Amino acid sequence: MPRHIRMPDTGEKIRVEGDRLVVPDQPVVGFVEGDGIGPDITRACLRIWDAAVEKAYGGKRKIHWCEIYLGEKAAGLYDGEYFPQEALEAFEDVIVSIKGPLTTPVGGGFRSLNVALRQDLDLYACVRPVRHYSGVPSPLKHPGKVDVVIFRENTEDVYCGIEFKSGSEENAKLAKFLREEMGADFFEDAGLGIKPISEFGTKRLVRKAIQYAVEHGRESVTLVHKGNIMKFTEGAFRSWGYEVARDEFGDVTITEEQLYNEYKGKQPEGKIVIKDRIADIMFQMMLLRPEEFDVLATMNLNGDYLSDAIAAEVGGVGIAPGANMSDHVAVFEATHGTAPKYANLDKVNPGSLLFSGVMMLEYMGWQEAADLITLAYPELITDGVVTYDFARQITGATEVKTSEFADALIERMRGGIDLEAKRKQQQEQLAKERRQREIRRLLEPMEEMIATGKVPTAVSDLMTRSLITVRDEETVEVAMHAMADNDVNAVVVEPDEGGQWGILTKRDIVTKIVNGGRNPSTTRVADIATRPVLSVPPETTIREAANILSGNQFSRLTIEQGGRVIGMVTEDDIFQTVEKFGWSVE
Repeated sequence: MPRHIRMPDTGEKIRVEGDRLVVPDQPVVGFVEGDGIGPDITRACLRIWDAAVEKAYGGKRKIHWCEIYLGEKAAGLYDGEYFPQEALEAFEDVIVSIKGPLTTPVGGGFRSLNVALRQDLDLYACVRPVRHYSGVPSPLKHPGKVDVVIFRENTEDVYCGIEFKSGSEENAKLAKFLREEMGADFFEDAGLGIKPISEFGTKRLVRKAIQYAVEHGRESVTLVHKGNIMKFTEGAFRSWGYEVARDEFGDVTITEEQLYNEYKGKQPEGKIVIKDRIADIMFQMMLLRPEEFDVLATMNLNGDYLSDAIAAEVGGVGIAPGANMSDHVAVFEATHGTAPKYANLDKVNPGSLLFSGVMMLEYMGWQEAADLITLAYPELITDGVVTYDFARQITGATEVKTSEFADALIERMRGGIDLEAKRKQQQEQLAKERRQREIRRLLEPMEEMIATGKVPTAVSDLMTRSLITVRDEETVEVAMHAMADNDVNAVVVEPDEGGQWGILTKRDIVTKIVNGGRNPSTTRVADIATRPVLSVPPETTIREAANILSGNQFSRLTIEQGGRVIGMVTEDDIFQTVEKFGWSVE
């Protein structure tokens, strides 16, 4: 029996059928008022969301709000308990919720309430859309180019808290094991932390990012990592991310290498490009070429940095929305703190919570109500009707209270907005920008790759994917014609009875056929092909591949995945890559 949380007498619960979220016209949605400025911004936003739904659907749809208690308000109701069990159960019950900022109580034994919520509900994806709204002050010359959605993995990485304090008994045990058993070398008395990155955690995060891109017509998904340094954690994140795209979304995705090599820079209709970028380069690109990126999927620490840094480009975390999601349960939230000195002053900007609510409406499939807010908001800002934070930065602005800003936005929405015309305008602008990017890729493909931060790090980045294959029983003459017709120096020989792949090169033909005095029209491929081939997995670094080639005096390697040869890389490929992109020793 609930102690304090009461489901509304009206409304119907959101449910999940199969893998699909089913939202009734009269859904029950949870909300947490929050601490500090939370009550001020929550009261304002509830009115705005309700007004948008009323206007968009003429009374046919309505949200029935259920208050859930966390933080200081919960402590007052539950005898000092900041995170009551019935709140956790309520989040799972209503499925969709939104919350204001929360304060983590001072004192030992308390986790961050936000972290606790994510862990206890397994909200593995932190989703942060970042875009610029016309009129909002920004440090960028062209902030309108920023429109990206960040999917940050919530449960792994160094944020797991698996760390051991310098001088502790546990630290000493781990240090001894690392030095004596694993051969690790590090300074004495170092604090030690463990960074788990799993295939399971990675794939469910990337899967959610790609699904979002498909459902929202996004152009690309970029995996952000430091796999060039941390090969078995962040490098594995990159590899597993590409596996998800290939194995589960192969009909709607292509890699960036395919975009340039197979499609010559022209993105096929209905295809999403899967890219990857080194994390430090990604920060540069979001300043220099933000329009090149749509959806980012990354690990916990990278995502934390990127979310706040990119938000600063378009107005700061004060208007940056966010959500934490599992497969279906979603808790939308303000991304800023409680700002206690402004509590109950009716003063602060409600933007972060407001746009988190827009995300919530979109998640529920109520796009019309969401669009009303996102289209009316920039008109209000452009007119200079703003809270104190923006008023300080906009000449001639009219400073209003939080509640007054809500009043003005509701009035603007009720005044009438031509949604179809606005949407058409946005779609035409988006199509124009995509055409411009495509033209640049078609005219200067290599220059565009470099300019957008694509730096090859693994053999999968430079391998030839369109392989020419021949069979053992075919004649060498057939193989020679295949090489000539396709202008290649080697062909891959399909597996023999033992399952071994082979390779046949022009050098083989010169040395074994011409110099050996044999007839290519009667000699079988099996008689002169090289077996077994020297294969490496696609995540092999360029440096590692170079070492293998030089150590074995080979000129090419096949790339194998899942027992299948998927590509080939040659010493010429490595040479050309280094010549075009330069070489980093990091």
